[in-house]
Amino acid sequence: MPPPPLPTPAPDEACAAPRPASSTCPQWDSRTLLGQAEQAEIHHGDQVYRLRLTALGKLILTK
Repeated sequence: MPPPPLPTPAPDEACAAPRPASSTCPQWDSRTLLGQAEQAEIHHGDQVYRLRLTALGKLILTK
């Protein structure tokens, strides 16, 4: 069963440019995206990306 969809953030022009850490860009904790799994699929248009948690606790996004 797939996880419930995340809320869609409102577009923010400030997110397109380099920004300070206190930005108003949408933010999600990686545990929200992955849940208990080690990877998650992210659908972007007709493309599918995989967000994977490595054994060292790093995140890798691949197409």
